Amino acid sequence: MIFPAQQRVLLLRKFGGPEEFTVVERPVPEPGAGEVLVKVLAASVQFTDIMLRKGQYPDLKEKPPLVLGYDLVGEVVKVCQGVTSPSVGQRVADLTMTGSYAQYRLLKADQVAIVDAELDPAEATTLVLSWMTAYQLLHRDARVQKGQKLLVIGAAGAVGQALVHLGKLAGCELWGAARARHADLVRALGAIHVDSDQADFEQVLPGGFDVVFDGIGEQGFSRTWRAVGPRGRLTAFGVSAGIQRNVSIALVGLWFVKLWWWNMFSGARSTSFFSITSLRKKHPDWFVADLGQLLGMLKRGEIKPRVAERIAFDAVADAHTRIERGGLEGKIVLVPNG
Repeated sequence: MIFPAQQRVLLLRKFGGPEEFTVVERPVPEPGAGEVLVKVLAASVQFTDIMLRKGQYPDLKEKPPLVLGYDLVGEVVKVCQGVTSPSVGQRVADLTMTGSYAQYRLLKADQVAIVDAELDPAEATTLVLSWMTAYQLLHRDARVQKGQKLLVIGAAGAVGQALVHLGKLAGCELWGAARARHADLVRALGAIHVDSDQADFEQVLPGGFDVVFDGIGEQGFSRTWRAVGPRGRLTAFGVSAGIQRNVSIALVGLWFVKLWWWNMFSGARSTSFFSITSLRKKHPDWFVADLGQLLGMLKRGEIKPRVAERIAFDAVADAHTRIERGGLEGKIVLVPNG
């Protein structure tokens, strides 16, 4: 297979606004021990990338200039000697954190999931972070049971939509908190709509919910904690409200302390803060297995991710602005070789 010696990547020159992106040429790398070279077919552009771009993502060890891109689906074009799987020509998916706003990149062969060639790469890549987060929140963290009553905060967002859909498949009853303009979407997903701007969450369901999923973190999660039932659970997985208001890392840290405090001193009620990257480090086999489950659901038509738009490098900065503004009902996907 012939591929170029140079490639285009979208470089973040320094932490800050979308204007810090610039397209540059870089050499196409050679795979080392245990690595494969993939041609990037699709990479999600998502809110996590906003946090990375601003330097507000706690797990990021790299410094600019760097290439963002938290997930991808790609085609293997070259493997290092000794790598037997995946093979050249196969499609794979991976959670990368950085480096996928590029035409080509290296991946560790033993960390990727195989993607069926019949699947749309843009739809498949939406599963890697958003739907995987939802799946593992439900089945690895909260361990939901059929018939439980679940409240999803931010139900119109990428993870929120996945939580509602997968929660319904698990046989749970779903309430979805979102702004009024997203009410029809939330109901179409199968949840009871709750107006997030108006509702007092603790009044929505007398007795409280079995599990509340919150990736927003308004009032440092206090608003949602009050909606948790006497033996229920608050599963937090994001602080987008704080990021949008440019809340300091120190204050966000206090929110985490509050979660810990509630978990220690609230009797039968419990809390957790879910990190997909932390869970993957502890249980890498779960990541491959769970992503395989989702890819199977996608192939069987049991789930249908919403791809709002497919874009090229020159539209990524604008996409970041739109995502930060909020209101999108589907995932924006970068197609760097399109």
